[in-house]
Amino acid sequence: MTPRAGAYRAGVAPEISVGIVANPASGRDIRRLVAGASVFGNADKAGMVFRLLAGLGAAGVNRALMMPASDGLSATLTRQLLAYERTGDGTGPFPILDELAMPITGTAADTTRAVEVMRTAGVAAIVALGGDGTHRVVAKACGDVPLCALSTGTNNAFPEMREATVAGLATGLVATGRAGDGTLRREAALAVEVDDGEPDLALVDVAVSRERFVGARALWRAGDVSELFVTLSNPSAVGLSSIAGLLQPIARGAGTALHVRLAGDPREARTTIAVALAPGMIVPVGVAGFRPVEMGEEVRLPGGEGCVALDGEREIERRHGEEVRVRLVPGPLTVDVDAVMRHAARTGATQLQPSAE
Repeated sequence: MTPRAGAYRAGVAPEISVGIVANPASGRDIRRLVAGASVFGNADKAGMVFRLLAGLGAAGVNRALMMPASDGLSATLTRQLLAYERTGDGTGPFPILDELAMPITGTAADTTRAVEVMRTAGVAAIVALGGDGTHRVVAKACGDVPLCALSTGTNNAFPEMREATVAGLATGLVATGRAGDGTLRREAALAVEVDDGEPDLALVDVAVSRERFVGARALWRAGDVSELFVTLSNPSAVGLSSIAGLLQPIARGAGTALHVRLAGDPREARTTIAVALAPGMIVPVGVAGFRPVEMGEEVRLPGGEGCVALDGEREIERRHGEEVRVRLVPGPLTVDVDAVMRHAARTGATQLQPSAE
């Protein structure tokens, strides 16, 4: 992608940059085949990035660093930007867009490397477009750089469905220091270890499955799940986290989690609930019991075998007899778009000229 010429807004310090991670593979997993999930195409994602840039530029961000994106996403975005330059449509300048000079492997390592480069370059915030899995990878690498989470995946409990223009404006206000107090939210996360394996992190849920790690990475059947840990449980969500949401909802930033034991045998179930496990797929799930988990608390699960799924995707293969340890820890800082825009309304942060009042 050719870097674009941008313009600086008066009164805003130069060299304010924001990172952008748009996962071209999100929204295209096995749930399109086994359930009714829709495909979120890369042309749609390119359009989101275009609108995101419009919001960032309006807030005074003058540079955006973007992870290279394959499968036509970058090419489509370039065409949209060139068309914008020819027509001059819009209300203000876009930031200069620099695509990071880095090799692409098509794996999660690309995202990790891109976020590391962005942090080194001193970005004031990072915007991620993807599902729960994409945001998990970004959160593991971004440290305390504020994260704006936009949904383009399948079971999206962590990222939100937002108009990218407004999300860009809110993120830009954060990046330029005009968002105010209370507009960043500390999320909770789940640190996971299996015996001597490398520790890992989940943002929404950890599912311990009896099923071996074979075939697709996405975990879409509840029948083989024995234990479930959830940091964010919304009864109106889709996916494993909605099981916890139908038992005991947990709001964002609450700093607590829920440990749910699922019943492998229907006779062990204390209750059975109908769960929207994937788009177009509602299944009965037997629950043997559940309890809250507090910040810093560690839960040890006895030895077994199978796999451990983090945010809906199988990540850890568990050999026979290996113990699983799950601990609730502080997670990333996220941009509360609603809170930012409420603050902007109160303070006039988006006014281009003084109010007539």
